Amino acid sequence: MFENLTEKFERAFKVLKGHGQITEINVAETLKEVRRALLDADVNFKTAKEFTQKVKEEALGRDVLTSITPGQLMTKICHEQLIELMGGNEQQINFQGNPGIILMSGLQGSGKTTFSGKLANYLKNKKGKKPLLVACDVYRPAAIDQLHVLGEQLQVEVFSNREEKNPVRIAEEAIKYAKSNSFNVVIVDTAGRLAVDKEMMDEIEAVKLAIKPTETLFVVDSMTGQDAVNTAKAFNDKIDFDGVVLTKLDGDTRGGAALSIKAIVDKPIKFIGTGEKMDAIDVFYPSRMADRILGMGDVVSLVERAQEQFDEEEARKLQKRIQKDQFDFNDFLGQLQQIKKMGNVKDLVGMMPGMSKAMKDVDIQDDALKHIEAIIHSMTPKERANPSLLNGSRKNRIAQGSGRSVQEVNKLLKQFEDTRKMMKMMSNPKNMMGMMKQLRGMKGMPGM
Repeated sequence: MFENLTEKFERAFKVLKGHGQITEINVAETLKEVRRALLDADVNFKTAKEFTQKVKEEALGRDVLTSITPGQLMTKICHEQLIELMGGNEQQINFQGNPGIILMSGLQGSGKTTFSGKLANYLKNKKGKKPLLVACDVYRPAAIDQLHVLGEQLQVEVFSNREEKNPVRIAEEAIKYAKSNSFNVVIVDTAGRLAVDKEMMDEIEAVKLAIKPTETLFVVDSMTGQDAVNTAKAFNDKIDFDGVVLTKLDGDTRGGAALSIKAIVDKPIKFIGTGEKMDAIDVFYPSRMADRILGMGDVVSLVERAQEQFDEEEARKLQKRIQKDQFDFNDFLGQLQQIKKMGNVKDLVGMMPGMSKAMKDVDIQDDALKHIEAIIHSMTPKERANPSLLNGSRKNRIAQGSGRSVQEVNKLLKQFEDTRKMMKMMSNPKNMMGMMKQLRGMKGMPGM
């Protein structure tokens, strides 16, 4: 996500490298590169110009401290301005009411129906709500089917009426149904078109006037760049939505939509979609997105995802097994499955400071862990519990069963042994103290 923009920002800041102070000349050179980076990312021209002007005013008005370089100061100023450009603080959606009503809008193909399912899942599992999904796309039977499939998958009820062709009546019936069946949030998925047209706009305006939603969200495909911003403006002029949802941020997006929408329509980005799975939904945090754009990673989001999958009781059991040197392939497989639940591997790597640049040319597949799982699943229960049993003939059988090579099996065994040794060492306080003493004894390490 935003790899190209990150690389171009880094290139721009190199202009200041070696300079002892910020001057109007070197700032102008740097900001010329910054503006070019923003325009290449499909950011609105006016927005890019205003952004660089604000950065220039801030940079020339600040003194460079002895503890930082001009390049570091420029990075800090750009970070602050990026946060402001994207809305400042995160914004929550309003799902309060009896019931709370959330109206979804957007073009066909933006991911609106899928996101409706993700939002229902989010409200159900993270906010303790009882959501009702409503199918109001009367033009595409496939959209109604898709919502029912998602509802079944998520165990969330879906309201639809295939005989009724008036979306206003369907939405009104759904709200009555929700009230009489104790649903406290209603998510109304409306029809989209391939392009903005008067009929669609009049229809969604009529639905909004009839059901008076507590929140109206505009869903947009972030990969469409500046077109997304233009569409957002057209929708906002007609229905005055409350917030934006950016989908497909896990794809090859240039970032123009994320950086321009708030400035153009003055409405906050509230959610982002980061993958195909139903839990691939995040609240939009401008500060964290600015971190990622400037190559600083997103440690807070990474920790939050880890905590969501963290089970204290299981962790205690695992620690005891490690201390007794009983860590086996069953435990190893369990740890891999927890990592998978956190999201796709490439996205997780991008959250680590400095890793986005380091892994720029490395192709990390979403199914990178599947090969490892296949090898482990090809072992017998006895072999998983006792890896020392794995001799040459057993390794050949495992390789054939998993469709991998013997070399890959050997590589996994080595990784497993290295992991087990490291975990055993770190679980023992005496070993940790010994490691610290060794480190302090090394040249350049401060004493205690």
